[in-house]
Amino acid sequence: MEILFSYDKKLVIQALRYHFINRFEVRILMILVNVFAIFAAALFYFHKVSPLAFLLSSILWIAIMVSFWYVLPNTVYKKASTFKDDFKMTFGEHRVRVENERGYTEWNWDKFSSYLESPHFIHLYFDSKSFFLVPKAAIENDRLLQDLRRLLSEKIPRKK
Repeated sequence: MEILFSYDKKLVIQALRYHFINRFEVRILMILVNVFAIFAAALFYFHKVSPLAFLLSSILWIAIMVSFWYVLPNTVYKKASTFKDDFKMTFGEHRVRVENERGYTEWNWDKFSSYLESPHFIHLYFDSKSFFLVPKAAIENDRLLQDLRRLLSEKIPRKK
């Protein structure tokens, strides 16, 4: 199977958010920060903390949420030149080949540790932090997408 694609910035940012929020440590941090914010609001409501303490905890909550939702994905997008290229990707029986105008690279299926499907992309993970995004929009029809899903499920474990 062969697909041609380039990346849409808004969709890549959304996929990067999906990646970060699906990381275990980020989820735990976000849960703890939200519990802390609720606890701080309750303490403020019952007049156990001063308005300044509540304001500072609210600023902390806003800063962490903004960093995970905007700063982190946009920083990764700007640093990665990959998202500005046009690609041809070939899924074979033994390997995956990715080409652009600067050259090509091939990965045997065992190089991928897992894969994850988000609304607009298939994330092919090399390890917990590095991955390659395959846009679903580049796949011509639903039958080819189903074929790719089947191939991926045969070759790579699905990320939980």
